[in-house]
Amino acid sequence: MTKFTVEELLARDAKWGLNLKLVCGEKHLGNQIADARIQKPGLLLTGLPEELHSDRIQILGGAEIGYLAALSEDDLKLSLAKIKKADIPCLIVTRGMNVPPFLITLAEEKRVPILATSHTSSHLIDGLIKCLEDSLAPTATIHGVFIGVQGVGVLIIGKSGIGKSECALDLILRGHRLVADDVVMVKKMPRDTLYGTPAEILKYHMEIRGLGILNIKDLFGITAIREMKRVDIVVEMVQWAPDGSYERLGFDEDTYNILDVELPHITIPVSPGRSVADLVEVAARNRILQFMGYNPSLAFQKKLQDIMYKSMSEPTE
Repeated sequence: MTKFTVEELLARDAKWGLNLKLVCGEKHLGNQIADARIQKPGLLLTGLPEELHSDRIQILGGAEIGYLAALSEDDLKLSLAKIKKADIPCLIVTRGMNVPPFLITLAEEKRVPILATSHTSSHLIDGLIKCLEDSLAPTATIHGVFIGVQGVGVLIIGKSGIGKSECALDLILRGHRLVADDVVMVKKMPRDTLYGTPAEILKYHMEIRGLGILNIKDLFGITAIREMKRVDIVVEMVQWAPDGSYERLGFDEDTYNILDVELPHITIPVSPGRSVADLVEVAARNRILQFMGYNPSLAFQKKLQDIMYKSMSEPTE
């Protein structure tokens, strides 16, 4: 199970614009976050039988703080007892409100840090969920090249030295956009959607044998790169073999499994004189047609079947 700490959440604050500040509990920043869901306790503090969910970050907004501050000492103890039962990683107070002393005392007893933000609860929850889903997403490292072609995310794989980067460079020269070269970080986001990003140290760079390391952003400008893209198809480059079995009609769609998600898989044999970049570009365009509900191979198959049926139905003399 993927986990990260409250300290790492603070370190990622700038990327997601959460505007989080540590109020207390610095010693407990190592508390681990393992659930992308959060909870705003709201009416649970008033005595409803439901309990707070353990492992979820708890968000306390104006309603919660105002309600707790207005309680008598005995009623306050009863409400805070609900928070004490839950094994939570941290508390976040929104709207830039001052954190009341009783909440700081509770956090010290629970050994959880308290964070504060100037955002409203709804604004914070929107950004925080995106941050948690990204940080906790299952991740795989793929050796290959990832490029956006006509808006389609094409992951190019194959043995080392077969020409993956050269193919990607040819596509970039045609106006398509590099996401990652050599090392592709693939994350599984909600609804089984895969997104590819570059390794941080290799971002914008490509290795081309004979030329060395190239900075695609500096060479071709910002329009030649992007930092994240959904993975739509996998193109595997293989060395041409005379006795190899390759798809010729496209009736049967092969798949490639990444993080338990099946992606369309196309095998392209490489040989002198074949423009692999042309084939990848056409594969992307063909995928767009399929997105729109039209499959050329199946349409051709149906046409053949109709002709055969018509021929068999016609009376013979």
